[in-house]
Amino acid sequence: MSNKLGRRTTMPPRKSDGPEPGQAPYFVRSNGRRREVPSADRTARSHPDTDKKARRHPNAAGAAGAAGWTPPRLTGRGGVLLIVVFSFAGTMLAHLTATPAAPGLAFTLACLLTAAVVRPSDLLSLSVSPPIAYFVAVVAAESLLALGNEGFARVLILGLASRLAEVAPWLFLGTALVLVISVFRGLPGNLRNLGDELNGRK
Repeated sequence: MSNKLGRRTTMPPRKSDGPEPGQAPYFVRSNGRRREVPSADRTARSHPDTDKKARRHPNAAGAAGAAGWTPPRLTGRGGVLLIVVFSFAGTMLAHLTATPAAPGLAFTLACLLTAAVVRPSDLLSLSVSPPIAYFVAVVAAESLLALGNEGFARVLILGLASRLAEVAPWLFLGTALVLVISVFRGLPGNLRNLGDELNGRK
């Protein structure tokens, strides 16, 4: 290229857009800018008290799962024992207060409670136990009441007969309630498992 004086001049070399030797490309260099921190990290760093509280109370993290905590289930033997205790207390209360319905009410309440809280795997053993549990409780209560009387055996037999006659409707009601509740809680599955075990399938 020539200027006005006719002298030929050369244009200075044009600076290329590429990086200079020894430097990274412009889209890699940070140019002194700070790298962006994810929002989660910024939140964690902006609240240092959270880490202090977590270290100070290590069980605080598991407190949220406590809402879904379920109480421990009652075993089959525990359920039978509960029926015996309630029936015994009801029989003694009936003797002291002359309330014939007390043993039946206590027995029915115990049946409802145990059928609702016993472990599902023990429903089969519980469903056949209420009449036996009540009989044991009545024998224990009437034996205690017959102590010191002449003709202990006669007093005991008469007491058992009268008590069983009074509580017979409640006895059927409590046993039926246990069976109905157990069916809804998985009693048919227990029966199938028992059949499989007896047939050698397990």
